[in-house]
Amino acid sequence: MAEQNQETGNERDEDGYPLNKQAVSRIMYAVDTDDREMLWAEMEPLHPADIADLLEQSNAYDRRRLITLYGGEFDGDILSELDESIREEVIGLLHPEVLAEAVRELDSDDVVDLVEDLEDKQQDAILEYLEDSDRLAVQQSLTYPDYSAGRLMQREVVMAPEHWSVGDVIDFMRNAEDLPEQFYHIILVDPRLHPVGNVTLGRIMAARRDVALNDLVEETFHVIPVTQYEGDVAYAFNQYHLISAPVVDEEGRLVGVITIDDAMIVLDEEHEEDIMRLAGVGEGGLNDSVIATSKQRVPWLAVNLATAILASLVIAQFEAAIAQLVALAVLMPIVASMGGNAATQSLTVAVRALATKDLTGSNVWRVLMREVLVGLINGVIFAAAMGVVGAVWFGGPELGYVTAAAMVINLVVAGFAGAGIPVVMDRLGVDPALGSGTFVTTVTDVVGFCAFLGLAAMFLL
Repeated sequence: MAEQNQETGNERDEDGYPLNKQAVSRIMYAVDTDDREMLWAEMEPLHPADIADLLEQSNAYDRRRLITLYGGEFDGDILSELDESIREEVIGLLHPEVLAEAVRELDSDDVVDLVEDLEDKQQDAILEYLEDSDRLAVQQSLTYPDYSAGRLMQREVVMAPEHWSVGDVIDFMRNAEDLPEQFYHIILVDPRLHPVGNVTLGRIMAARRDVALNDLVEETFHVIPVTQYEGDVAYAFNQYHLISAPVVDEEGRLVGVITIDDAMIVLDEEHEEDIMRLAGVGEGGLNDSVIATSKQRVPWLAVNLATAILASLVIAQFEAAIAQLVALAVLMPIVASMGGNAATQSLTVAVRALATKDLTGSNVWRVLMREVLVGLINGVIFAAAMGVVGAVWFGGPELGYVTAAAMVINLVVAGFAGAGIPVVMDRLGVDPALGSGTFVTTVTDVVGFCAFLGLAAMFLL
C-alpha cells in the first residue's frame, strides 16, 4: 500500500502540476462511477486554482456532473479563480446553501470580482448571502468605476493611530476578532483617517514594545486614489516594488487596501490583453462560444480585408509592368513580407514600452531614429542577399539591384511605422495594441509594392 501511495504521489508531481493527465482521468472516473468518496479524495489535495482549471477544461456536461457529485463542499476561492466566461454557469449549478457558504469565505475584493459581471438577479442573490456590513462594503465598491482601484481594493484593513507604540498595536491585533487572513502592513492614520505611513509586520515583531510606530515606517509609501485606473495601480506596484498600498477617497480618507497579489493579477491581465489585441482577437477566451468568438474577430478581419484591397489596388497600378516581366510577381511578396516582419518586431517593442511607460514624449524621437537605423542596417544586409539571389535566379543583375533597393526602402519605413503608429494611436487615446498590427502591415505592403514595382517600371522596362 505504501509503495502504491508513493507511486501515486510521484505520478501527481511528475510535471510539477498536480492536475496532470492521470489526476484528471481518476477524477473523471469517479464522476462516471458516481463515487463521491473517491472524488473527494482526489479533489482534496488540489489548490482552488487547479480545481478552477479542471472546471474550465471540462465540457458543460462533465462540469455539471462533477459539481453535482462534489456536492456540499465548494471553496469560495474556486469561484474567484474561475474564468469569467463560465463563472455564471458554475454559480447556477451550486445549491444555494453551498453558494452562500462559499461566498462568505471570500474577502470583499474577491466578492466584488465575483459579482460585478453577473446579471442583476444573480448578483442580488449572492449579496443576500452576505452579512449586512459585508454587503454594504461590496455595494459601495460596486459604485466605483469599472477597472478602478475601488473595484480592486479589499475593505479589510488593519490600521492604527499614528501615535501608537509597538505594544499598542500588538495588543490590538491579539484582541481583534476580525483581522484579515493575510496582510502585510499596519497602516498609520491621523485623526481624520488620512494614511500617513506603512509599518511592516516584520519590523513590528522585531521591535521593543515601547518603540513608536512612527519610528518604524517604510521609506516607500504610495497612496492610491480610489478612482485610479487599475492598470496604473499595477504599474505603481511593479515600479516601486510595493507589497500593499492604502486606497483613499476624494477627501484623502482611508477606504481600503490593495495587495500585491491583486496588482500582479491585473498586470498579467494587461499583458494578456495586449497580446490578444495585437493579434486582433479582442479579449476572448477558450471557453467562449463560437458565435461570441466570431463576433470578436470579425471587426478587425474586416479592417484587414479593406487594407488588403488597398494593397491590391497598388499592385493593379503596375499591371502592365508585371505582365511584361513575370519575375516581378515572384519577388514582390518577398519584399512586402520582409517589411511586415520587421515592422512587427518594432511594433511589439513599442507597444510593450508604452505599456510600461518606458516610451514617453521625452525619448520618442530617439526610439524612432533607433528603429529607423536598425531597419536601414537590416535592410542593407538582406538587400545584399536578395540582390545576389535575384541576379542568379533570373540571370541578370538589374532585377537584383531593384529588389535590393526596394528591400532597404521598405525595412526603413517598417522601422519607422512599427514604432511610430503605436505612439500616434496612444496620443489619440486609442489602445496602441488595438489595430496597430493591421495599419503597420498595410503601410509596409503599400510601400513595399510601390517601391519594388515603381523601381522596376523605371529601370527595367
